[in-house]
Amino acid sequence: MYDPVQLRTFLTVAQTLSFTQAAGRLGVRQSTVSQHVRRLEDATGRPLFVRDTHSVELTEDGEALLGFARTILEAHERAAAFFSGTRLRGRLRFGASEDFVLTRLPEVLEGFRHEHPEVDLELSVELSGTLHERLDAGRLDLVLAKRRGRGDERGRLVWRDRMVWIGAEGLRLDPERPVPLIVFPPPGITRARALEVLERDGRAWRIACTSGSLSGLIAAARAGLGVMAHTRGLIPPGLVRVGGLPELGPVEFALLQGHRPTPAAEALAGAILSGGDRLSRPA
Repeated sequence: MYDPVQLRTFLTVAQTLSFTQAAGRLGVRQSTVSQHVRRLEDATGRPLFVRDTHSVELTEDGEALLGFARTILEAHERAAAFFSGTRLRGRLRFGASEDFVLTRLPEVLEGFRHEHPEVDLELSVELSGTLHERLDAGRLDLVLAKRRGRGDERGRLVWRDRMVWIGAEGLRLDPERPVPLIVFPPPGITRARALEVLERDGRAWRIACTSGSLSGLIAAARAGLGVMAHTRGLIPPGLVRVGGLPELGPVEFALLQGHRPTPAAEALAGAILSGGDRLSRPA
């Protein structure tokens, strides 16, 4: 039998790819995280992570355990909720970044709705910058969005990745001409990052397409209008990484609660954190 506590630790490390960040999210020591992973590796008889002083990556067996761990934890949480007799009610205003439109976030929300049918869930899909503004204004209760940049440690880290340049296969950029950009409108965090790194590198640029819809940006990119900055783990079909441009750096997605946390918001946050590995995979 696999210990749910150890499985939760394993999922958290898999989502953050950091023993330190996992310890911070779980509120335990880093040595405790290492111990949980080691005991789980002993129980499975397989190495689950490849790690050195600079990086942490899942092994093939670690990838295989992700689905099992999530299923076990979901069953555990359903049983706990059933026998505790608690029934959540009320309104929950949840905001999700455009980045998750094409991921398996709907599966997480569907499971939450099934478990808590008396919660009135209102979903808003916006740019991360807009979601931060609406949360600060008290118009949302829970937000899943990009962190604003270096030094922003608000909320609970859900997933860390890198941003890359993507475009249509076969797209060629002329180094003598401005980089054609496909971007969200302000206050898009991805847009700001793209412009910042190009200007810091001294590269000229021009806006080839602006859209508030991720689907619109993808369509423009597939048509070969230019390049767009995007999360490495969520590259849409029909698009590929484009080289020859400055590095965009890491990106972090976090869960942030409003000024007055509610039991419903905490329950949905728990469901998202438990199923966070789904968010790093296209639907």
